[in-house]
Amino acid sequence: MPTVPAHEIIRVGQIEVQFRLEASQTGGAFTMFEFRVPAAARVPVAHSHELFDETLFGLEGATTWAVSGESVTLGPGDVLFIPRGAVHGFENRGTATARGLSVITPGLLGPNFFQEIGAVVNAGGPPDIARITQVMLRHGLRPVAAA
Repeated sequence: MPTVPAHEIIRVGQIEVQFRLEASQTGGAFTMFEFRVPAAARVPVAHSHELFDETLFGLEGATTWAVSGESVTLGPGDVLFIPRGAVHGFENRGTATARGLSVITPGLLGPNFFQEIGAVVNAGGPPDIARITQVMLRHGLRPVAAA
């Protein structure tokens, strides 16, 4: 079986995303991307997704995830399953960059989401919450306001 070439690195603020497999390569079954989160990086707002599950695998460093009100640390070799509808968010509380893999099943979330959200976030100035929300909703993510 041939290997799949690496895709472009997409920057969303301080976070980097690089797809390893897109839906077109898996018959729509799943997408897979690698993510890098620097220490103390600004991270996405807590959100849920109704149409797909997310499974995370820790590679380096650690991220702390809030999933349906519970705190979970994802370190090297750890696996975290986030079912559809579960409100979740994350942060890197450590001192080193964290790296992990995310698998989206079915493959409904692709590079175009990260490219669009990156264009808004990377535009400079204060975050345009209305535009960020529009992009998230268009791609099946439902942002949740902080309590």
